[in-house]
Amino acid sequence: MLPPEAFSVVRKSFDARKVLKEPKFVYTVDIDVSKLLSLEPSSWDFISRLEPKVGLVEHMPHVRASGDLISIVHDCKKASDGALPLKNISHGSEGSYKYPTIRKPKVAVVGSGPSGLFASLVLAELGADVTLIERGQAVEQRGCDIGALVVRRILELESNFCFGEGGAGTWSDGKLVTRIGRNSDSVLAVMNTLVYFGAPKNILVNGKPHLGTDKLIPLLRNFRQHLQRLGVTIKFGTRVDDLLIENAHVVGIKVSDSKDKSHQDFQKLGYDAVILAVGHSARDIYQMLLSHNMNLVPKDFAVGLRIEHPQELINSIQYSGLASEVHNGRGKVPVADYKVVKYVSSEDGDAPVNLGATSRSCYSFCMCPGGQVVLTSTNPSELCINGMSFSRRSSRWANAALVVNVSTKDFDALNFHGPLAGVEFQREFERRAATMGGGNFVVPVQTVTDFLENNLSATPVPPSSYRLGVKAANLHELFPTHITDALKHSISMFDKELPGFISKAALLHGVETRTSSPLQIPRCNDTYESTSLKGLYPVGEGAGYAGGIVSAAVDGMYAGFAVAKNLDLFSGDIESVLGKAQGSGFVKY
Repeated sequence: MLPPEAFSVVRKSFDARKVLKEPKFVYTVDIDVSKLLSLEPSSWDFISRLEPKVGLVEHMPHVRASGDLISIVHDCKKASDGALPLKNISHGSEGSYKYPTIRKPKVAVVGSGPSGLFASLVLAELGADVTLIERGQAVEQRGCDIGALVVRRILELESNFCFGEGGAGTWSDGKLVTRIGRNSDSVLAVMNTLVYFGAPKNILVNGKPHLGTDKLIPLLRNFRQHLQRLGVTIKFGTRVDDLLIENAHVVGIKVSDSKDKSHQDFQKLGYDAVILAVGHSARDIYQMLLSHNMNLVPKDFAVGLRIEHPQELINSIQYSGLASEVHNGRGKVPVADYKVVKYVSSEDGDAPVNLGATSRSCYSFCMCPGGQVVLTSTNPSELCINGMSFSRRSSRWANAALVVNVSTKDFDALNFHGPLAGVEFQREFERRAATMGGGNFVVPVQTVTDFLENNLSATPVPPSSYRLGVKAANLHELFPTHITDALKHSISMFDKELPGFISKAALLHGVETRTSSPLQIPRCNDTYESTSLKGLYPVGEGAGYAGGIVSAAVDGMYAGFAVAKNLDLFSGDIESVLGKAQGSGFVKY
């Protein structure tokens, strides 16, 4: 038997493609040839029979970094002897001499989602005096607030599925899939850091890594406690109402208790830098930035409906005879999921004249196998939904958003103009959905078959995992015709790829609007500083530079180093530490 010490599993995935005779697990394995030969010299015959392909052989470095962000920062500090620059040294009051004392740069990080947490971690480890400000509550209280919403329909405007410790991803599916390079140094740093704080090690090798809300809650608690040990001040239930600006330079923030709706009892806090990591639902922050004439640019995103099937049906579609081996996430094979993307042309004339003939991408988004549909509204007069799963993905339902990309042309068609046009576009359909549901957070629904035939679904409709109630409605009346038709055409195409996808048991829920930020806050590519205001650093999904847990964490991590460099806490080359940055544009997942 060959020595296992020479082998390491890089990736494990389950391949259920129809072109295969049967589904199978696929492993990607690294072999350290030098170690293998030193431990078992007779293994050369085995190595010679592998016939490795060009590009799959590389020389491994003699020393490999441990990979987590904390170790990476510690290595940076060792390389620079941990010295802080002279500009941060004060000599006491005038007329007296004191031994030089170091004044740590003060940094406010607004938002405790992935980008805010990772930016805080970098800066605190490098010696900054960090204050992490979160309008929502810590996960313990946030869980109680979400429970009150689900059980008693009490929506806490500042502590809900969107706002609170960990950001919107905490009470979602906890997906760790990413399109920014799974094996990149920066992504590996994020994944290893999550393991450091309690995530299972299998996220490092699983082809579709996933945590689930139940695993995220203790992880976030560990993350918070580590930050506090570093001296980070964490202010939960604290809303940022305004920026303090002097000579086009942000010098602090004005904050108040997030439960104080009057905004009268506030504090002014001074900082050397402010990192804005607020997420895509902090619409009041966008409005505040606009009041300071900041440059905000509308960007494309996607809207649509969330479809829910019985999980057993999806298992059967994907696995055929192996579906019986799933056993609600406890069986031999993983709970089945899917990912579909199609392009639908609007050349048939269904689009408004001012939109012209376009090709729209229609795709599944945030697919939650073994999950449930949840409310993500932050305003009682608006209705939007998302999906979530726990770690075992053991519910009877599978849900996914089916969304269509929209752009400024779509905003213009509804007379929404200016930097916040995308926000108003979202709110329009959230208000329509709330009205169609009849209020009280009841969600309008329609079976897929009735949606395709433009018929109102008969009651009772098929059961739904959504716990606040559903109401039969004609979802054709929700969106403009060209969006509805794009959804209809794409669903028909999805059924060809996944026979059985169109089913009387499949239920469409309205509405899904917050797939990503509706705008981008321009910033400098190298310094991450706002192009409108010095001292302000917009990061993460809310700023339009990420989409999902991993890419948001990566963006926050790079921003943390960039701010540290600007404050003379770090003098090296950021990309030599973390690898090449993901770029200045929006990255989905």
